[in-house]
Amino acid sequence: MTKITLITGSTMGTAEYIAEYAAEILEKYNFKTDIKHGPNLKDLSMQGIWLIICSTYGTGELPENIQPFAKQITKKKPNLNEIFYGAIGIGSKEYDTFCGAIHTLNVLLKKHNAKKIGKTLEVNILESSLLENLVKNWIEKWKNDIMKL
Repeated sequence: MTKITLITGSTMGTAEYIAEYAAEILEKYNFKTDIKHGPNLKDLSMQGIWLIICSTYGTGELPENIQPFAKQITKKKPNLNEIFYGAIGIGSKEYDTFCGAIHTLNVLLKKHNAKKIGKTLEVNILESSLLENLVKNWIEKWKNDIMKL
C-alpha cells in the first residue's frame, strides 16, 4: 500500500479541511495517508510521496505554520531527489499573488530535487462551493500519475 504524506500550510483552516477531504478520497483508492499540519522537516520521510496543500497569506506569503518547514529546507539544503509530490494551492483571484505560497513551495522543492507529479491545483477560495468537486477531480487524475511511478 502506497503511503502519501499530506503537508498543510494554513491560516484559516481551509488547507486542513482540504487535506482531510483529500485523505478520505485517497484512502478509498487504497492509499495510506498521514496528515502533517505545518511539520518540521525532521518529522518527514525523505523518500516517498508528499501532497502539499497550502493557502496564501497576505500578499503571497506562506502561512505562519509552514514557514519553519520552508526555512528548514532552505537552511539544511536536503537532497529531496527521492520525494515525489503534488501541490494544491489556495488563494483569492482578487489578488495579484493568487496562490503565491504554493508557487514559492514549488520552486523551493524543485530547487532541492523533489519531483512534481502532475499539475498544481490552484483553488480560488471565492468559488468555495466547487471546492470538493475540484479536489476530487484533481485527485482522481493525480492518483493515475502516481500509479505510473
